[in-house]
Amino acid sequence: MRREQEQQLIGESPGFLEVLEHVSRVAPLNRPVLVIGERGTGKELIAARIHYLSDRWGNPFVKMNCAALAESLLETELFGHEAGSFTGANKRRLGRFELANQGSLFLDELANTSARVQEKILRVIEYGELERVGGNETITTDVRIIGATHEDLPTLASEGRFRPDLLDRLAFDVITLPALRDRPEDILQLAEHFAVKMSGELGLELFSGFTDRAKKMLREFSWPGNVRELKNVVERAVYSCADPAEGIDHIVFDPFESPWRPGGSAAEEEKPRAHFDQPYEFKNHIRDYEIQLISDALATCKHNQKKTAKFLGMTYHQLRGYLRKYELTEGED
Repeated sequence: MRREQEQQLIGESPGFLEVLEHVSRVAPLNRPVLVIGERGTGKELIAARIHYLSDRWGNPFVKMNCAALAESLLETELFGHEAGSFTGANKRRLGRFELANQGSLFLDELANTSARVQEKILRVIEYGELERVGGNETITTDVRIIGATHEDLPTLASEGRFRPDLLDRLAFDVITLPALRDRPEDILQLAEHFAVKMSGELGLELFSGFTDRAKKMLREFSWPGNVRELKNVVERAVYSCADPAEGIDHIVFDPFESPWRPGGSAAEEEKPRAHFDQPYEFKNHIRDYEIQLISDALATCKHNQKKTAKFLGMTYHQLRGYLRKYELTEGED
């Protein structure tokens, strides 16, 4: 098994441990799996774990990012092509499905595939058959598909943007990864791991740790880029630390932040200003603004009030107070 990939699956939060248990249950089965999660949550690492815990572990684990290529190129990458099938096709080329024979094929950003490609993927799942682009020969292959996306596939299927029959076949089991903000217990553990590795790359004898101030900054950040963003932030902090022996005290979350950032001054000057040409109902304006902010946050967090409170930087009871104050609790049991 790839130890590097195993080591990066780090965490002790209940949600993360539940995912690992889910992976262990589904890995031995020779069925398709969907891995759903926001960008940067580690979908590829989970897919690799599924493969290496299965009976296919000694065979190829082939990866393909379906958003990286145009439809025509993606089709040839997945299914291969015959010599002369298009300009520049000087010789036969095997596609990812053939290269992954007896192993697993990880299809990342699956929602970006066209209807034509989806139809051909469905045929491979159902019959284990494909035809290379420009060819008539039927090729058989035995591949376990592990799909991944950050999109809501059931919604896309209902809107006609993803084949429902393919979704049914892919969704034998679905593993949904929690965002990093939903596993706060793991943030410092992951940060320490990335910091130690970066210290080694820089030739430092040891990593002196994070100060309490830095730990607080790491815990309280929302991490929209999830684990991938945390890794970048921590590695930048280790590299930028003036005195590694003293530990890391300051965290830079936005590397573009600068008083000389292009457009910064102009953007400051263009901030909207209130114009008073008549009496201004300040309290009503603030009330409407707060209602709009809370309503938007509720929608973003799918009306989960605990997540909404955290999203707005307040306690659950404070949010409940605002909901009662503005009569936004209608429809609750």
